[in-house]
Amino acid sequence: MNFKNIKIIFFLLILNNCTTTTIQNEGSSLINKKNFINSGFTLVYGEELYNKKIISKKLDNRGLLIFQKNLKEGTPVRIKNMLNNKSTVGKVGKHADYPSFNNSVISIKIAEEINLDFNQPYIEIFEILHHKSFIVKKAKTFDEEKNVADKAPVDSISINNIGVNNEKITEKKENLFKFTIKIADFYFKDTANTMVKRIKDETPIQNVSIRKLSNTQYRVFLGPFLNIKLLKKAFNDITILQFENIEIINDNKVY
Repeated sequence: MNFKNIKIIFFLLILNNCTTTTIQNEGSSLINKKNFINSGFTLVYGEELYNKKIISKKLDNRGLLIFQKNLKEGTPVRIKNMLNNKSTVGKVGKHADYPSFNNSVISIKIAEEINLDFNQPYIEIFEILHHKSFIVKKAKTFDEEKNVADKAPVDSISINNIGVNNEKITEKKENLFKFTIKIADFYFKDTANTMVKRIKDETPIQNVSIRKLSNTQYRVFLGPFLNIKLLKKAFNDITILQFENIEIINDNKVY
């Protein structure tokens, strides 16, 4: 074997190794992609909301599509009632405009499936990534199978039977209204302090605090708020800073 042939073989080996590494890195980045998650107050669709132009598009109240501004059309999501932990799976519909205070618009069908309290429609939207183990077809069948084992909050989805249980909803109304607005979690306290200063300097909001969650996690938040009117005002005031994913957190729960 001459020197020229040795050089060619060596070059091919290097190329093969580089290609393999690239594929592995790309695969790893896909696997480690974080799910979008947001908790907040949803808006249950009604024709009067469309007629008054509060919502820019119509939504089929018999279906399992939702409007959600942060996710692309067709994205499968879990919609979870944070007051009773009931959940169902749905899909994001076409882009639609709706009040910035609300984290989504859902159909009456979805509201019924999760036994939503219309006086406190506090839900979590959870993006289902395609590499996770779940049943996407449930978002398409509508009136077919309704019972899927809810073995894990991330890897599988439970669709509850349709029908509002009025007794359970009445029980949930005993929850005290106490919410905070989560701006972001930071690794360093100095960074969190910088965010607090920015909020106070650039918005009318002064009720900004930092909660230490761990030695490497500091949460900047607004509140707590004891009624929805004050909560909504603060939320609208903070939107001028155009943060990507502001969440509303139930402050009655342990952090």
